[in-house]
Amino acid sequence: MEQPDHRGPVLFLVLLALVALIVVAWGAGRGEAEDVPRVEPAAAVVEPPVAEPPAAARPVPELPGGGTRIFAGNRFLVAYYGTAQTAALGVLGESDPDTMDRRLRRAAAPFRRPGLPMRHVYELIVTVADASPGPDGNYSHDIPRAEVRRYLRAAHRNHALLLLDVQPGRSGFLETARRWEWALRDPWVGLALDPEWRMGPHEVPGRTIGQVRAREVNRTSAWLARLATDRGLPEKLFVLHQFRTDMIPDVAGVRPRANLSMVQHVDGFGTRQQKLATYHHVARPRQFAMGFKLFYDEDVRRMGPRQVHAIRPRVRFVSFQ
Repeated sequence: MEQPDHRGPVLFLVLLALVALIVVAWGAGRGEAEDVPRVEPAAAVVEPPVAEPPAAARPVPELPGGGTRIFAGNRFLVAYYGTAQTAALGVLGESDPDTMDRRLRRAAAPFRRPGLPMRHVYELIVTVADASPGPDGNYSHDIPRAEVRRYLRAAHRNHALLLLDVQPGRSGFLETARRWEWALRDPWVGLALDPEWRMGPHEVPGRTIGQVRAREVNRTSAWLARLATDRGLPEKLFVLHQFRTDMIPDVAGVRPRANLSMVQHVDGFGTRQQKLATYHHVARPRQFAMGFKLFYDEDVRRMGPRQVHAIRPRVRFVSFQ
């Protein structure tokens, strides 16, 4: 007896089940797509580098006592002069910086007048002229950087200006000043040039009085002014020491500079009459702010604050050596 063939119905049922599964799967996929919006992968976000604002856009650091200009507000400067580790070149080196700061403030106090705010200055000789040529043949040497840092830290602790004084020997002022750029970047540090110790090719410090031409002074002041501008610094103190006209024979050619407070510092010693004669012979008050030096040992009947304030043209910066 022939058996009935059940493959037809079974195959139909299998196909029907497959169709049902496909419909369910499609519906589930569509519902998921409708319920959960598709989110495209986010692009990587790259933050732009934070650029340091140009110097002109940054706030200018203030000088000790406030402000950004050396003599603003009718200020009067009083300094101790010398070098580190020795008293041979001036009072500043007679003790540690903080002790000297206390002495400086006692010496400066009698110069105070109503309407005459004061700034204190450490004038530190950082390049010292020598009587022998030394390894480089320049007849000068730099004091250790560590000593300069010590006075710089003290200046910030005690709210004083630091003035780097250079005695270059047979080197040029600009070449010498560049070696101290790392310190001159500080807002409270200025520069002093001492032509007495700027030697010619065959001259020796201590045997002759040196000299410098205005061109060399101008190149040095232009470099310092550019440093102050580029780094957004306050006005810098820039001092020229002089006690004879032939130390800067063409001094009229020294140019003013933006960002520098230019001082002609008259350094003669002796009796009061001799000091005043030197001052009046050399002084160029229309070109510079005027400075005046008092010597503890060399002056005869050293001038006091009343006599200094009475000098005309007016003195705005006095230093003790």
